[in-house]
Amino acid sequence: MKKLIAVKPREAAFVDYEERSVQPNEAKIEVEFASPKHGTEVVDFRGLTPFIDEDFSEDWRMFMPREEGSKPGIVFGEFQLGNMVVGKIIEVGTDVTEYQVGEMVCTYGPIMETVIVNAVDNHRLRKMPEGAKWQNAVCYDPAQFAMSGVRDANVRAGDYVVVVGLGAIGQIAIQLAKKAGASIVVGVDPLSHRREIALRHGADECFDPTSCDVGYEVKKLTNKIGADSIIETSGNAAALQAALKGIAYGGTISYVAFTKPFPEGLNFGREAHFNNAKIVFSRAASEPNPDYPRWSRKRIENTCWELLMNGYLNCEDIIDPIVPFEQSDQAYMHYVDQHPELSIKMGITLK
Repeated sequence: MKKLIAVKPREAAFVDYEERSVQPNEAKIEVEFASPKHGTEVVDFRGLTPFIDEDFSEDWRMFMPREEGSKPGIVFGEFQLGNMVVGKIIEVGTDVTEYQVGEMVCTYGPIMETVIVNAVDNHRLRKMPEGAKWQNAVCYDPAQFAMSGVRDANVRAGDYVVVVGLGAIGQIAIQLAKKAGASIVVGVDPLSHRREIALRHGADECFDPTSCDVGYEVKKLTNKIGADSIIETSGNAAALQAALKGIAYGGTISYVAFTKPFPEGLNFGREAHFNNAKIVFSRAASEPNPDYPRWSRKRIENTCWELLMNGYLNCEDIIDPIVPFEQSDQAYMHYVDQHPELSIKMGITLK
């Protein structure tokens, strides 16, 4: 049996593993589809992670302290790559009552041929309805951050909404904003194929930030009013500056990106003060949620899963390219690390 790991910074490779026995509270999944995470996981893969937060540490990711008293760091040679898996249950422990052999499920997990998970107290182990698309299922994680960004932006019917950064989170945010009744939805991304996908799934207009003044174009498109809400997923300093220019007076910038430190040049002067923007730092994993106790991380997860499984959201175009498991080591390095502009979210088939 093989799994995909990072053997050293920026190098992915397969290693063999031996299957262990399934414990009474566990289920074994034969993986059929998988997908990595194109954000924080890639920072880890490159060896650039300054610290590990408990919220980002799934039980399948292996960490250890570099030295006594230091923050934990990644152990290359053990660090498993991957974010979501879909597959069929092939074995269950004696205490498992809610899942049966033969059921198709989705869960967080690494890219490997079989995954063993807790199946007794694990609300993130999700049953796949018949006919549900695996591409939607592996977008379960980015959908949560997209939903939080849209909710924190307070998107309402008739609003003018801008989504900056059209990766998986931004693409799903486009769909959610349009389906929430936004009058104008604008996508912003320098990559033409991402803009094309956004236009197919709810965006009314898309701008290339490298070829125009996005803030000015947003004001022009909205008859000088500006955007009621801007959902920023790119983490780019220039994108935030453009958002401060394009936001309507008193509008909300929902900042979803988990960004690196900004360089000099970000200006919170004239445009920020004149537009009186509200900046909300949005993150699905933060508890308590801003709408607590009505909304929690678990409710966001449940809602996203429902919308993905009933077809309200369509993520088929987001999963590209789709590569066979045997080629996923080279594909990971090429599409996820070296040329992320060629992929929104890579899919992997094992069957």
